Amino acid sequence: MQEKPRRDAGAKSKKNTKVFEVELLLEAELEFSEAYDWYEEQQSGLGNRFFKEVNHYLQLIENNPFHFQVRYPEDLRAASLKIFPYLIIYWIDQKNEMAFVTSIFHTSRAPKY
Repeated sequence: MQEKPRRDAGAKSKKNTKVFEVELLLEAELEFSEAYDWYEEQQSGLGNRFFKEVNHYLQLIENNPFHFQVRYPEDLRAASLKIFPYLIIYWIDQKNEMAFVTSIFHTSRAPKY
């Protein structure tokens, strides 16, 4: 079994702008890892495609966490992936310039945020 790719936490964009740090909470990390494993079991390389898409959206959140709308109580925002049927649920700590991902879940399931 190949080793899972690791997300480069706090990666900076190439632009010279302020970037928020994105932190995946434990539940989100577990959901991400389980989904990666499931896709990789379905087809070799599919887990990596899933990883790349999630990472792309996490980078969008780093660069502009206000891009995605508030969709849930307590100011939780949701980023909907285009290729895979997943949502990234997160909230913003503007004072500390951080975004906390509470869940990365399949849209046919109930979120665990």
